[in-house]
Parts: sequence; structure tokens; C-alpha cells
Amino acid sequence: MGTRKAKRQSKFRGTLVLVGAGKMGAAMLDGWLARGLKPRQITVIEPQPRKAIKALARRGLKLNPKGKTSAANAIVLAVKPQTAAAALPPLAAYVGKTTLVLSIMAGRTIGFLEKSLPVGAAIVRAMPNTPAAIGRGISVAFANTKISTGQRKQASDLLAAIGKVEWVGDEALMDAVTALSGSGPAYVFLLTEAMASAGIAAGLPPALATHLARETVAGSAELLNRSDLDAATLRQNVTSPGGTTAAALDVLMGPGGFENLLTQAIIAATRRSRELAG
Repeated sequence: MGTRKAKRQSKFRGTLVLVGAGKMGAAMLDGWLARGLKPRQITVIEPQPRKAIKALARRGLKLNPKGKTSAANAIVLAVKPQTAAAALPPLAAYVGKTTLVLSIMAGRTIGFLEKSLPVGAAIVRAMPNTPAAIGRGISVAFANTKISTGQRKQASDLLAAIGKVEWVGDEALMDAVTALSGSGPAYVFLLTEAMASAGIAAGLPPALATHLARETVAGSAELLNRSDLDAATLRQNVTSPGGTTAAALDVLMGPGGFENLLTQAIIAATRRSRELAG
């Protein structure tokens, strides 16, 4: 696992079951350990565990335990959505009256989870994104009616290990969340690719164009992160009337330009999220 610096000591008490330790599940595990959670508190169910997880098993983490199980304080579902129907029913033994079930499976609704888990389960559905791998993700969460105030706080703490957390009161918003922040990193990476390609078209050597695009996007994102100004103001601060930036923005902000294309893209992703959820 990584060596991410702990933000604070974990307040989690009891046992935590992580179901699925792919990229996102592993990122969450990394974050929990960095914040002070002990390997002996964690059970991982993963048919193809990475070497790092096997190493943690030698430090007390329970990996794919056999035999009798008992209720956990929290279960985090990080398996692929298409495997959910088979993965969820065996987890019934881990679900007790006070167990929090936190799902980060894309497209799987609260209704689906309630049908697949024991009656009365306290469930939170969340959508993180890939910057979680460096602790800079953003997760949006929605809870069913069984969640207590304490369990909501617990879910926030578990998600905070990979970045910031927002809550919504309407599950229907999760499709748009998926389209904007869940898929959003891909849009930023595509922007970087497109900037590099455009630089090459303008005459720059490919290696230099790629380096300039990457550093410009990364630096601008960090400036936005550190600044108290909003994105529109930062954009205006770069733009001199009649200058080179203004000439480019006349194209990007014109009819059928960048905002229009991105709006269409996010609407398409929202629609697809609803289709996948059934």
C-alpha cells in the first residue's frame, strides 16, 4: 500500500469488512491504515489479493476468512457492480443490527442493496472518484432511512480517508453526481491530451507539448485548489482584452464550444447511469 501521511488518528472502533480490493477498495484501505486503523481490525474479501494485502495479512489483517463469521461494525462494498448479485448474499453473516453497510458500487441503488442484504440493514450509497488514490478524491453519499446519526458520521469518516465528502438527500441526484465527479477525472485527462495534440498541431515538438499540457493542467488545478477565488474569476484574471487568451476563449466559449460540449457529455453520462441502474 502507499505511504500517505495520516491526517488524524482513526476513531473507528470494532471490525471493518472490505469486500473488493481493486483500485478503489485498495485506495480506501490505504487511507484507513494511514489514519491509524489497525490491520487486525480489518477483514478483506478479495479473490485475487495483491501482494501488499497479503503482506498486511501477515500483520493481522484477515484475508478471505473461512468458517464462522460474526457481525462487523462496518462493511464497505467495493466490488464491480456486475458481480454484486453474487457477492452480496454471502455477506449476511456480517450484517448485524448496528452494522453500517457502505457501498461505492456505481449504479447500484439503495433499493437493490436493500433487496440483497438482510432486512433493516443501515445502508449508505456513495460515489467516489479516482483522485482517491492520492487522498484527493471527492465522494457524494446518500443514506437510507435506517442510518443513525452515528452511522452517518462513521460513513463520513470512512470516506474522508480518500478525500472530501458531500451528502445529498435525493438518491436521484446520484446519476448526475456520477456523470460530473465520478467520470470527471476522465474529462480532465482528455483535456490534457487535447491540449498536447493542439500544441503539436501548432508546431511544438511532441514531448514538449505533452509536458507543457500536463504541467499546465496540474498547476492550474492546484492554483484553483489553493485560491479563494472561483474558477470564473481565475479565468478572467488570465484573460487580457484583445490578447492571446481572449482569442482562444472566443473559440472555446462560442456557439457549440467547450461548455456546450461538456454539458452534452454530462447529460449523456447521467442518462447512461440511469440506464445501468435499471
